[in-house]
Amino acid sequence: MLNIHHLELFYYVARHGGIMEAVRNIPYGIQQPAVSGQILQLESDLGLKLFNRRPFELTAAGQELYEFVRPFFSNVEAVGEKLRGGVTQTVRMAAPSAILRDHLPEVLQLVRKRFPRLKLILRDAHQPLVEQWLERHEIDFAVTVLEGRPPSGLDSAPLLALGGYFIVLKTSRYQTAAQILEAIAGGDGSLPTEPLITLPANEALPRVFREMLAKRELEWPASIEVSSLELIEIYAANGFGIGLGFDLPDRKLNPKLRSIPIPELPPIRIGALWRGKLTPLLQNLLEAFQTRARTFAPAAALGTPKP
Repeated sequence: MLNIHHLELFYYVARHGGIMEAVRNIPYGIQQPAVSGQILQLESDLGLKLFNRRPFELTAAGQELYEFVRPFFSNVEAVGEKLRGGVTQTVRMAAPSAILRDHLPEVLQLVRKRFPRLKLILRDAHQPLVEQWLERHEIDFAVTVLEGRPPSGLDSAPLLALGGYFIVLKTSRYQTAAQILEAIAGGDGSLPTEPLITLPANEALPRVFREMLAKRELEWPASIEVSSLELIEIYAANGFGIGLGFDLPDRKLNPKLRSIPIPELPPIRIGALWRGKLTPLLQNLLEAFQTRARTFAPAAALGTPKP
């Protein structure tokens, strides 16, 4: 018979893309050599290679085994909560760091009134990654950018529509978005030498920005791609270029910076995303986010909580 503990370790290795990454995420102490040895034993018991080490890639057999064990191990904690308390009060949630830092604490104050034993597993991530995690049942709920209809199997509810802006040093010669766009076109006789700092190219905001430029037959390739709005501000504040961000409510820029709205840029829609039927806890979380959106930005708030 296969060793259940070996299967659990394999689940973490497959889920996190390698043994080192698995060791960082296994919820109890275990060293890398121990994981490596037990995975080798599992492969020996099966008489199969489950994954290639460098670069990491599941073999066909490894993918089949992972699909088999994933539903069990990914839901063990939630089942334990349910058995102990009658209703699970654990939420695995992903959102950009600005949401997790500036807005989630206020939302949770509302949720904890009904779910006082709430337990959270939080991940900092943007749109493409959270959709993958939801599809793989690795998270329960996300707040992210919404574009069109959600992928098959996912559902959504809009929260906010946010405008885009350039982030420049206070000493920058640019005062309006039109001046920056004119400089990109060379219309003022000096093509801007400042690099563009953006989120990764597959994020909604850079894509919408590129589409806006294309309509003007312009190009301004990103010179620096970073994973968060905070990093855009850090690099802009240190003189590495002009940042492209969107106007999250209650967000205060670095004192060295100022923002320049981009009127031509279509609003970026922020909303909740989940898979399957909402549990009472997730429904309450969604309603709390909707309340928060109406409170701090009534003009930008969108929609109503979705049952």
